[in-house]
Amino acid sequence: MEGTSGNAALTSIIHLPDDCLFFIFQWLDCSSARESFGLTCHRWLRIQNLSRRSLQFQCSFTQLSLSSLSQTNFNIHSFHLHRLLTRFQHLQSLSLSGCTELPDLGLTQLQHFGSNLQALHLDCCFSITDQGLSLAASSCRALVVISLYRCNITDIGLTNLATNCLCLKQVNLSYCSLISDNGLRALSQNCHQLQAVRVSFCRGLTGVGFKGCSSTLTYLEAEYCKLEPEGIKGIVSGGGLEYLNVSGVSLSFGGNGLGAIGGGFASSLKILNLKLCRTVSDESILAIAKGCPLLQEWNLALCHEVGTAGWESIGTHCCSLEKLHVNRCRNLCDLGLLALRNGCKRLAVLYMGGCVKISSLAIELFKCYRGNVVIKEEEVMCIGPTGAFR
Repeated sequence: MEGTSGNAALTSIIHLPDDCLFFIFQWLDCSSARESFGLTCHRWLRIQNLSRRSLQFQCSFTQLSLSSLSQTNFNIHSFHLHRLLTRFQHLQSLSLSGCTELPDLGLTQLQHFGSNLQALHLDCCFSITDQGLSLAASSCRALVVISLYRCNITDIGLTNLATNCLCLKQVNLSYCSLISDNGLRALSQNCHQLQAVRVSFCRGLTGVGFKGCSSTLTYLEAEYCKLEPEGIKGIVSGGGLEYLNVSGVSLSFGGNGLGAIGGGFASSLKILNLKLCRTVSDESILAIAKGCPLLQEWNLALCHEVGTAGWESIGTHCCSLEKLHVNRCRNLCDLGLLALRNGCKRLAVLYMGGCVKISSLAIELFKCYRGNVVIKEEEVMCIGPTGAFR
């Protein structure tokens, strides 16, 4: 009996080595159980801390929830971040989004504990400048995802990011109004694994910075940018785009510039959002319809210049199209709807509301001949895949 008692004491959980306790902690799939683990003793708390892989604060809006929205905002300062990064030394994902008062020097601690970081979110960190971004880039060279929404960075910071973080796959630069095509050029030429980029509302971009981008780039959002024809060509130059959102772009060059999308380099495109491209012409629609044979969803809501010829080209050439958005298109008439009815054999959903030139008879005939197509009057505000940035 004494021997049995001695063996039991030797196999007590208290005597398990740290690597076994780490393994046990990883198997805890309940958040309350994980929190209770760290309350056992100082040793188990240390294991809990070292096992943490992600961190975001209450003021962060990387993942919105009703509970977080109801909380009083709490700004994270340098000393908070210092203590937390010292405690959680093996983070792979860090969200500082919403930390509006965090200065550049607040990121100094990343020099010691940022080598494992793969995702960094700095959305609305208004006090972070090129200095802070450069510090983060040199400290977190394994970054795969970075979000800089509304950050006050310039081409200098973006270039330092591109030269240090060569493994970047997802980059959000929306509302970074101080960047130009020069910064984009550094990003596209240095980061050969880029998969998804957001540059929406970056008014200083024409798109030429994307010229020669990697074929791995499959997702691009460039809403309300001042794109030029050469910029459009640059955006699709990689040849791998599957999702493109250029809704609301300022077409100072007229309605034919978007035709470059169908120039041959976007043959893999599956989802295209041209909503609010009010001057896009029939010639551009024809070029895109012929040059993007895999197109499955196309948003042309509020594209007022698309006429009968444009709708006919869609009906004739868009053989893979499943979803089409034509809400409030002023020049979509009965003849245009007839062209869509006779073509687009794979069409499943037609979003059509506010098209004043379409008669009720034309709609009823469409329903009669294409009973498999669902007509919806709702106007979808966001289309696209569920992967990047969602």
